[in-house]
Amino acid sequence: MYIANERRYDNMVYNRCGASGLLLPAVSLGLWHNFGSNANFDNMMDICQTAFDLGITHFDLANNYGPIPGAAEENFGRILKKSLGVYRDELVISTKAGYDMWPGPYGNWGSKKYLVASLDQSLRRMGLDYVDIFYHHRPDPETPLEETARALDGIVRSGKALYVGISNYDKEQTIAIARLFKEMGTPFIINQRKYSMFVRDIEKDGLKEYAARNGIGIITFSPLAQGLLTNRYLNGIPENSRIRTDGRFLKEEAVNEETLSKVRALNEIARERGQSLAQMALAWILRDGDITSVLIGASRASQVIDNAGMMDNMQFGEEERERIEQILAGK
Repeated sequence: MYIANERRYDNMVYNRCGASGLLLPAVSLGLWHNFGSNANFDNMMDICQTAFDLGITHFDLANNYGPIPGAAEENFGRILKKSLGVYRDELVISTKAGYDMWPGPYGNWGSKKYLVASLDQSLRRMGLDYVDIFYHHRPDPETPLEETARALDGIVRSGKALYVGISNYDKEQTIAIARLFKEMGTPFIINQRKYSMFVRDIEKDGLKEYAARNGIGIITFSPLAQGLLTNRYLNGIPENSRIRTDGRFLKEEAVNEETLSKVRALNEIARERGQSLAQMALAWILRDGDITSVLIGASRASQVIDNAGMMDNMQFGEEERERIEQILAGK
């Protein structure tokens, strides 16, 4: 029988999510990959238990995570039933809806019908009465924004979610829906966006600064740039790399000499800091307090342990910051 580590809260930092009362761990676990129908269940359970033992209380899912769509939620539901469920009141569980889930005109985008139906399905798959955060996964160019906002507001009032969030909304889209949520009194607390040393769109469009000034949390995904910001590609593309067989998320042409020279230079700074490159890249995202939490993915428990090790050194001196910026600028 699984019994959680009694000291699980000793080393993790918990950040307030926007202007809400909810605290999220600096490191959260995303179940985007490696929790589908083609994954080993015992390994999945080991990953989740290891994460919780390290103080990672937030588990992030979506209706379409798999393969097949829905499989990650089903597997996480099994994990809750077998071990983690007894700690439900210590867990922050989030899921999303916004991408294609079932045939016909009602299984996609941002209508009230889709969002309500999708969350009901997600709750059944996970065996839950409610989720802590329910996200609209992507903006819908066709559905009126007010309908999407009212659907999320109604979901909270129904008791099926405690808070709402949005994902993949840019600054202007965030401002527009935030105004609606404010009018309705909806507990809108967070936006989930891609962010890493190599992908800095939330800085360019002003979302990062806007969210910090207006009490909106930000949680970031793909913080390691699909593995580029690890030691995996320091010497080029390994022969057994998934890039050669599955280039959906990281293209082979992205692993070029210009990028690798940056990775090697960043790795040298990480070595000087006593960190792995992945640990430094994660800590860098949280460097100024504007980001609430960083989502990691893992294919084995040892990766969770290594990534959580970034907690040992989260501070950056001014010289380190300048060196990193110069490297990223190609200077």
